[in-house]
Amino acid sequence: MNLEIQESFIYDNQSRFSSETIRSYRISLSQFFSFCEKTFDEVKPSDIRSWLLSMEEKGLKPRSIHLKLSALKSFYQYCLEENYILKNPTLTVHTPKKDDSLPYYLSQRQLALLQEYTKGNVRDRAMVETLYSTGVRLSELLHIKLEDIKWDTRQIWIRKGKGNKERFVLFTHECAERIKSYLSERNIKSDYLFCNQRAEPLSRVFLEKKFQGYSEALGFKVVPHTMRHTFAAHLAEKNMPQSYIQELLGHININSTRIYTRLMEQARKKLYDRYQG
Repeated sequence: MNLEIQESFIYDNQSRFSSETIRSYRISLSQFFSFCEKTFDEVKPSDIRSWLLSMEEKGLKPRSIHLKLSALKSFYQYCLEENYILKNPTLTVHTPKKDDSLPYYLSQRQLALLQEYTKGNVRDRAMVETLYSTGVRLSELLHIKLEDIKWDTRQIWIRKGKGNKERFVLFTHECAERIKSYLSERNIKSDYLFCNQRAEPLSRVFLEKKFQGYSEALGFKVVPHTMRHTFAAHLAEKNMPQSYIQELLGHININSTRIYTRLMEQARKKLYDRYQG
């Protein structure tokens, strides 16, 4: 019964959920009901609190726990509206305080090492440069089509970003050259910028394993989302206005972008300490 209601929840909300949100919600709901071992209409607030505690004990970051609880809250709100339940068990469960730590990003030196390491593979080098130059999410990168690239203005149309919001992102001359070099060597006809041998978009798992290999080879952590943080942090260090960074990242709420201003302040302090030391 749990799975049936979950699928109804996803189906009825798919027009307002991005593919990444659907993926995240499915995983979170599956994890909760595997932990709880109850049907959705038997769940009590204490069951949810026990789940949150178990995730804290496993060392999950507050932000990750917050996202998983958000999935559960959305699911139970749907169940209440559809009259599947009489009372929402998530109402008295408080959302954990988000981790206020700064996002991890690469220094200019680490970025250069990653770029140097991947230059032997034209596709991988183009992929790294596109992620860094545009600041797109991994899910957005995988769905870029060749027709979405505006070469004359060096823009890429992100058709369906988070929350189904579309936007244009910019890319550098260096990125353009890397993409052109990759496409000139590619012998596969595909609508997608980065594709596999079947002309389909590369899979998320494939890309995550690629970056895992980079981390092991280079000796520092780098995942696809690190490139997005690096893109934003480096722009903030160059004093780009928050509103511009917000627009490029596709953040609806500027509060999501303000953390990069703190990164800029941190970078200035490091620079000051370096010269004053």
